[in-house]
Amino acid sequence: MRSAAKLSAAVALGLMLTGCDFQGQKTPARRPVVVQGAMPEETALLAGRLRDVRVERIGGWTFWRGTVDGYPVIVSKTLKGMSNAAAATAIAAERYRPAAIINQGTSGGHVVQLHVYDIVLGRGAVHLGAFKTAHRGLGQGSNSLEWEPLDLMFSESSAGQDPNARGARRFPADRRLLAAAESVKHRYRHGQVVAGVIGTSELWNSELDRIQRFNREFGTSVEEMETAAAAQVAKRFQIPFLGIRVLSNNIVNEEPYDPKAAGACQEYVYEVIKAVIERFPGSEVKVPAQQ
Repeated sequence: MRSAAKLSAAVALGLMLTGCDFQGQKTPARRPVVVQGAMPEETALLAGRLRDVRVERIGGWTFWRGTVDGYPVIVSKTLKGMSNAAAATAIAAERYRPAAIINQGTSGGHVVQLHVYDIVLGRGAVHLGAFKTAHRGLGQGSNSLEWEPLDLMFSESSAGQDPNARGARRFPADRRLLAAAESVKHRYRHGQVVAGVIGTSELWNSELDRIQRFNREFGTSVEEMETAAAAQVAKRFQIPFLGIRVLSNNIVNEEPYDPKAAGACQEYVYEVIKAVIERFPGSEVKVPAQQ
């Protein structure tokens, strides 16, 4: 109860401070929704849907600030990879004080039941890039199926030396954001929309045994290169988060890459944005409760 009271007090204080950004400049009373995509083909359609757009570039990252139905929305091009996604998320968190972050884009399938153009709503995102290898001497080769996952957030000590850190860190979605996304899935006409687990690493996995392991041990539905990194930073800032990924290829089904899937995903995410902002009435955004 005491920790819940402290969190409520922190949220209330944050809402009181939304009139100033980190530089002391005044910002709108309504905290924006930030929607991320790594590549131009994952952001162009959404950026084009914004009204009253102002473009801001910070370092190598681009942010389109505008509105959807009069509500502040920011489209963020994070660039590819976990480091870029984490940096772009931290910038957005500090500069714009968002009420929610949605990371979306393309992905590769991990299960035969999913097809190109199907969309996965990430009820969780899992980090697939941190492992400890088994010891092998010179000339003994390598076998990634023997590698043990590491939870780099388990403690501040060496994860490689701590047997309790043997696990893949999962970042759960905010329940209310997930519910908002599910409320408009009937509007998506290009495939099915399902809840699942998004796997993230900076590897392009084409080994079916390795993909099968990820699905079996971690429950992954798809893989890509940004979601878990953005989710990790959002968690540190206590910002509600949701990952949404469309299948642009599925090596399990031998379905080839289709770049047009990115546009279909953005059409759906636009409906999700509208569903999210409908749940935030009034002049100040009410931050959804985290899990």
